[in-house]
Amino acid sequence: MSIELVSETRCFDGAQRQYEHQSQVLDCKMRFAIYLPPVAADSKNTEQKFPVLYWLSGLTCTDENFSQKAGAQRMAAELGIVLVIPDTSPRGDDVADDEGYDLGKGAGFYLNATQQPWKQHYRMYDYIVEELPQLVEAHFPVSERRAISGHSMGGHGALTIALKNPGRYTSVSAFSPICNPMACPWGEKAFSAYLGSDKTSWEEYDATVLLSRATERLPMLISQGEDDQFLEQQLKPNALEAAAEAAGYPVKVEHHTGYDHSYYFIASFIEQHLRFHADYLLAH
Repeated sequence: MSIELVSETRCFDGAQRQYEHQSQVLDCKMRFAIYLPPVAADSKNTEQKFPVLYWLSGLTCTDENFSQKAGAQRMAAELGIVLVIPDTSPRGDDVADDEGYDLGKGAGFYLNATQQPWKQHYRMYDYIVEELPQLVEAHFPVSERRAISGHSMGGHGALTIALKNPGRYTSVSAFSPICNPMACPWGEKAFSAYLGSDKTSWEEYDATVLLSRATERLPMLISQGEDDQFLEQQLKPNALEAAAEAAGYPVKVEHHTGYDHSYYFIASFIEQHLRFHADYLLAH
């Protein structure tokens, strides 16, 4: 599994890089970003391995949004955590697309599509859970200690992937996640297209449903802005909170007055999320 360096920038004495590779799972070329803190970027350090936080971005995003806007590198450098930021969907001229911003390229929803014309390329779930970590662990000084986080559609992805893979992640967090996609316009549109009309298959990618069935009690932090324009119609954190209370699942949901859905919100609280994950990623 080869990778090709696209760009490299020095950042907080570490290395912010972008790579391209041929994805077997998605059947197309993909890019991902990685931030190596100073001690991990040091070519002389060949023995030590570092934990990884995977960040999943939201609708219309690429790997560049979080890298450029969240300001996460400062804390990652201080804590010694590697950041891996994949793209949000398969890409390329041969990849199926839609005119809407909320379906197709930039809107992979971190699931494995089963319907035409999507199923050939739209297998972001397998890419995030299996192929990308294998690639990262083969090429970089990282350990198998992983955490996962994300925003909006990526928050949905982080929560569902963590809940579906007990023991794989030390912790999970999300900003403004789509908590109950089966019951919101974004999720209904995407799931209908990618998964078809049988709603039992939708349950496998709905954090509220998965949490109600979970056997593992994974450390979970959710941050939600109270002035988020998508709060009531699309995100539905109350559904997840109700499911958590019924299941006795200790989710920490923080509601922040005055904050919206933007990267200004993420930048304001990314330090808290990184410190939250560090408590578990760095524990021995």
